[in-house]
Amino acid sequence: MSEERKLAIICSKGSLDMAYPGLVLANAARMMGIEADIFFTFWGMDVITKSKVDHLKVVPVGNPAMHMPQFVGGLPGMTDMATAMMKKEIERLDMPPVHEFLEMIHDAGCGIYACRMAADMMHLEKEDLVDEVDEILGAMEFLEKAEGAQLLFI
Repeated sequence: MSEERKLAIICSKGSLDMAYPGLVLANAARMMGIEADIFFTFWGMDVITKSKVDHLKVVPVGNPAMHMPQFVGGLPGMTDMATAMMKKEIERLDMPPVHEFLEMIHDAGCGIYACRMAADMMHLEKEDLVDEVDEILGAMEFLEKAEGAQLLFI
């Protein structure tokens, strides 16, 4: 008898370009019948915070993958330009916006959890988070839930 596969993803970054890797992997896991949970912590909390989820940005400064001199990335308007370019490419690939993606994976059975310590640090309560968040958990509670899962830190 083979053991059922499980995937636990920890998302610690809250920029637009870092929101998608965890969502895409969780979606792929659910499409393959793999149990999946996502734990949002530190800046990753922006991805599940109602007031921020629809306003995530791509910040070119400090990102060598942008292939531009750092001083150019710091010019006024560069963050908005990089964000607009990424949103255009995401749309071209027929990928849903972040909030819609959260709804999709949650509807497909993916558990979505917020980190208790990060929520407390940022003065966030459950009502501040998108409806798809199942629960605010401490790190040990999430690790219990993730027992036996392949663990990815993004």
